[in-house]
Amino acid sequence: MSREVKEEEEHTQSEEQHAKDYRDPPPIAILYMGELKQWSFYRALIAEFVATLLFLYVTVATVIGHKKQLDPCDGVGLLGIAWSFGGMIFVLVYSTAGISGGHINPAVTLGPLVTRKVSLIRAVAYMVSQCSGAICGVG
Repeated sequence: MSREVKEEEEHTQSEEQHAKDYRDPPPIAILYMGELKQWSFYRALIAEFVATLLFLYVTVATVIGHKKQLDPCDGVGLLGIAWSFGGMIFVLVYSTAGISGGHINPAVTLGPLVTRKVSLIRAVAYMVSQCSGAICGVG
């Protein structure tokens, strides 16, 4: 009896030493239809659409401006293009992370879908919203 108690105590102590300091949320159901009734779902779609639209509009405009310059000192240069891409990603992910997770890219949305952090409905809706935002931003 005492041997079993000692083994159990040793087992719980080893678990405490290797325990995580956080808890992963449970996996999301693949087809969760309840999302379609929530305003937060549509707000996230709007955020993804606008973020992708702004990202591509600003960065493509910067590249076009760089291509139209005649003198090396006329435009932003290659460093300015890099800063526009990095700055836009920083600002847009920071501003949309609390609303939709700040994905902005369908490839980024695929990761949470595979790990079941978002449902299939939300992932497909995000991807459609991101692609339509990209088309509107570049067009």
